[in-house]
Formats: sequence, C-alpha cells, structure tokens
Amino acid sequence: MARIRASRVGEQVKKELSQVLQHEMKDPRVGFVTVTAVEMSGDLQQAKVFISVFGDDEQKKQTLEGLEKAKGFLRSEIGRRIQLRHTPELLFKFDASIEHGQHITKLLEEVNRDDGGVE
Repeated sequence: MARIRASRVGEQVKKELSQVLQHEMKDPRVGFVTVTAVEMSGDLQQAKVFISVFGDDEQKKQTLEGLEKAKGFLRSEIGRRIQLRHTPELLFKFDASIEHGQHITKLLEEVNRDDGGVE
C-alpha cells in the first residue's frame, strides 16, 4: 500500500515540477529540462528527480547548479501545489536513457548501412 502511495505522489510531483520548471523558472542556467521520472522514498521524505537536459556537458552542469540553487523555491512550489504533510527533499539526478537510446540507434544505423548490400 505504501509503495502505491509513493508511486502516486511521485507522479504528482513529476507533473507539478515539470510545470514549474517550464513556466516559472527564471534562472538562465536552467535551460531545456525534462523531468523523466520521480522516485519517492517509502516515507515520502525524499524524491529522486530524474532529469534530461538538452545540451552539452557544460550546459548540463549549469542546469544542475541552477536546480540546486532553486531547491528551496521548487520545494515550496511543490508543497503549495500538492497538499502533503511534509514536502519531500529533492535530489536531482541525470537520466541518461535518452542518450543511450540515441547511441544505440546510431549503432544500429551503422550496422544496417554496413550490411545494406548483403543478403
């Protein structure tokens, strides 16, 4: 039962955090960020927020710095939008699954191109 609640709260945090990042963040360091997943702890005290950032390593670093600086604002917005007894601590992590997918697609295209004439 606690796992189901944590999953539901995680989805709500993802939705609201995505809205805040898209419409209310003013920090120029925070560019094009996508919240890909949120994993809540069983006691709802911590939220691992998995993000994807469009850009190079320097842009990713600056985005993470901007998000860390804005944690207080983001937590207060989440607390205001979602009625929880305690607003969870936000832990930002990079989600590399999109980059891995692009890399695999590129490798498959190379294999198909190399094998194009062979049956």
